Amino acid sequence: MNKLLAKLGLVKTGMEARKSVSFGDPEAAKGGLFWSIVSIVVILAVWSAAVAAELANPIFLPSPLDVLGQFKMVATDGFRGSTLWEHLAISLYRLLTGFVLGCLVGIPMGFSMGLSKITRGYFDPIVEFMRPIPPLALIPLSIIWLGIGDASKIFLLFLAALWVMVLAARSGVQSIRLSKIHAAYTLGASKKQVLTKVILPNALPEIFTGMRVAMGVCWGTLVAAELVGADAGIGFMITVAGKYLETALVFVGIIIIGIIGAIIDVGMRKLEAKMIPWKGKA
Repeated sequence: MNKLLAKLGLVKTGMEARKSVSFGDPEAAKGGLFWSIVSIVVILAVWSAAVAAELANPIFLPSPLDVLGQFKMVATDGFRGSTLWEHLAISLYRLLTGFVLGCLVGIPMGFSMGLSKITRGYFDPIVEFMRPIPPLALIPLSIIWLGIGDASKIFLLFLAALWVMVLAARSGVQSIRLSKIHAAYTLGASKKQVLTKVILPNALPEIFTGMRVAMGVCWGTLVAAELVGADAGIGFMITVAGKYLETALVFVGIIIIGIIGAIIDVGMRKLEAKMIPWKGKA
């Protein structure tokens, strides 16, 4: 029973139970699973109460049961020639391809900008000019250049991730204490060893934070990327449902995007904790 209560964050065990100070301790804010459950229950209760009191019509706010029913229907019968899982798989393919390409290009570029004044001077105007431009504004150009297939959508998601990763990698490199670099050279390290053993490990926390932010930006861009010229995908499903006032189906798409996004974020946090156990301890 104590293990369950500890998992829910209702009781403290081990070292946490012996701490005399909790306010200001980052560890004290972890493990709030119980309150997360309470939050979801409250939202569902308020939603159901609003529908039951007829404060909103079904087009404006469908009931949770209507949304669940719509989910079951598209999961079994599909939508516009594709099942729900096919729509989801297509969206995830576009998302992950654009995100990975953004990381593969953005991280080395950010590292280079953090280590070389020539590279930073060359790329800085490009990064600072492109970073504030929302991907939605680039939809017409992406279609003109790449057509209405997957390439234009992946391109938008690539740009959404690229600038975030450039800034994260550059910030990670610049946050390293100079004393660590000097200590490594004093001990006889080569430039390659300084890069792989000092700079990269110290920059990884910033890079992983940037990856989480970039993934969130890509999820936010997904609907926009599938807005024009798409015939499948979660964003396409939401757009078409909205045109025909199928609000319950819109809710289904929004909830799916939220759940998948949360799962990816939790997975990245677990991966970060496993790969970078030194984060916050240096």
